[in-house]
Amino acid sequence: MNKRHIYNSGIIGNCNYIAHVHKSTNINWLCWPTFEDSFVFGCLLDVDKGGEFNIRLDDKQINSKQYYLENTNILVTEVRGENDGFRVIDFAPRFIQYERYFKPLMLVRIVEPLYGNPAIKVNCNPKANYGKEDFQKARGSNHVQFTAGSENMRLTTDIPISHFFDTDKNNFILTEKKYMILSYGSPFEAPLAHTAEDFLNRTKLYWRKWTKKANIPNFYQDHIIRSALVLKLHQYEDTGAIIASSTTSLPESPGSGRNWDYRFSWVRDSFYDLTALSNIGKFDELEEFSKFITGITQSDAGRLQPLYGILGRKVLTEQTLDYLEGYKGNKPVRIGNQAYEHIQNDVYGQAMIALLPLYTDFRFPQDERKEAKGWLKYILDKISMTIDEKDAGIWEFRNLANHHAYSNLFQWAGAAAALKIAKLNEYEDIAQQATELMEKAADYIEQCYDPERQVYRNSNEGENLDASTLQLILMNYLDPTSDRAKKHLEALEAELKGKNGLFYRYLHRDDFGKPQSTFLVCAFWYVEALACVGRLEEAQETFERLLEYGNELKLFSEDIHDEDGSQWGNFPQAYSHVGLMNAAYRIATKLDKPIFLS
Repeated sequence: MNKRHIYNSGIIGNCNYIAHVHKSTNINWLCWPTFEDSFVFGCLLDVDKGGEFNIRLDDKQINSKQYYLENTNILVTEVRGENDGFRVIDFAPRFIQYERYFKPLMLVRIVEPLYGNPAIKVNCNPKANYGKEDFQKARGSNHVQFTAGSENMRLTTDIPISHFFDTDKNNFILTEKKYMILSYGSPFEAPLAHTAEDFLNRTKLYWRKWTKKANIPNFYQDHIIRSALVLKLHQYEDTGAIIASSTTSLPESPGSGRNWDYRFSWVRDSFYDLTALSNIGKFDELEEFSKFITGITQSDAGRLQPLYGILGRKVLTEQTLDYLEGYKGNKPVRIGNQAYEHIQNDVYGQAMIALLPLYTDFRFPQDERKEAKGWLKYILDKISMTIDEKDAGIWEFRNLANHHAYSNLFQWAGAAAALKIAKLNEYEDIAQQATELMEKAADYIEQCYDPERQVYRNSNEGENLDASTLQLILMNYLDPTSDRAKKHLEALEAELKGKNGLFYRYLHRDDFGKPQSTFLVCAFWYVEALACVGRLEEAQETFERLLEYGNELKLFSEDIHDEDGSQWGNFPQAYSHVGLMNAAYRIATKLDKPIFLS
């Protein structure tokens, strides 16, 4: 994997925002006040127009490294020079205060010397309106005030304020800890050092308690823990929505034009997210997401969209920001996502099975399941209304519509989940409707079967194969022990498997040509399928190889280049981390590994 492209950064957050911290210490991506808003630091997409919040060493830098404080989302960056070095601790405060979560729009940076007498320079230069505007800087006694229109931020620090205004000669010798608290909206007004250290300790305790109370299988626990912590950060706690990624327009492969805004909540993704969190016993997140989905369905008598804004917004108009250079020159930079207009008929089944535990797990009291029949009727009516339609499918083809096996599979699975709930609650009419829809969905799926190749095609037209049909095995539509399941897997392997267990979504041409990179979650689905059909040793070996595609912080991108193992696509990608968690859980279950409880 020589000359491998890696995203050399980590993330911090508090379920209110996510910031990306590069190994150089620069905050190279931060959107405030929500995931969906403009970046205030965005040099990830344009070095000149993106602003910066950087801490540089005046000495010749030898190297830097990053690591998380164990079992937390607190990130440490160490910068080492020939004669001196320093450490930065970055975190977003999160802890329980006054019986609720304290999760302000506040970024805390603690800088301390490692050795020698490091001369450092700190630049804080935020941008507004996606780099179109500068914030105006005003000097305070112990803070810098940033203003752009109605937006206000304040940097409170014990570094001399003049340091932030004399940009040509603002090196200073770091002899002790220094503190910086950047806040949005409400200004920070409290004893600086004491508050920063207190917030650090309380945030550390919060994340370690959250981790300790997870049911983690005894199989690559360190990777599962990190992935769970990453996934947790991608839930916008105010509404329960879970975003696919905190970034936009990081290309799936260089020059591909496949640059998408993923700062929204996909109904489909959320099913996989919640499965992963449920597997480790994190039901609070499931309940919060159920409120988000319920709110959407109650306010929308029409179709369920494939994705929504984190506040339930329906219209996510896609725009191109031509004035931004893009990541490493890769244009276009897009905000918004045209996929909200797509017909993707798997979403009803995905929503149904995502919320299945709420209605079948007796740890949730009966009075919390009182709306079951209305919810079931809504979903089944939507499946009935759309089951005969062609759609854009899981990969959101923009100009191609078919009867996709994947969409029909989740109509089948959604109806199966409804049937289970209906039987539990003795809803005979619902059970009858669910049974009929399962049969109809299965008929469509079987139209995709190619008896000569002994494989399910991606749709009932053409000859194309697609990694999404691995889900026929994972969802138990196909008996994993059957010859049909095993032959189906072998045929997919023969066409779509890349190096070291990597897996392509598909290899046929779409709206943007032929895909140039593999989709990492498909590789983890492949691992699960191997485990399901009994090829457990191969599943373990493949899983271990896939772990090599993370960066030094065990963070995974959306796409991996098959030739050199480079990371591409939005980063970190919740889908990839969910795939890792679910694959690990599947293997651990097959191995009968014990589950460690807190």
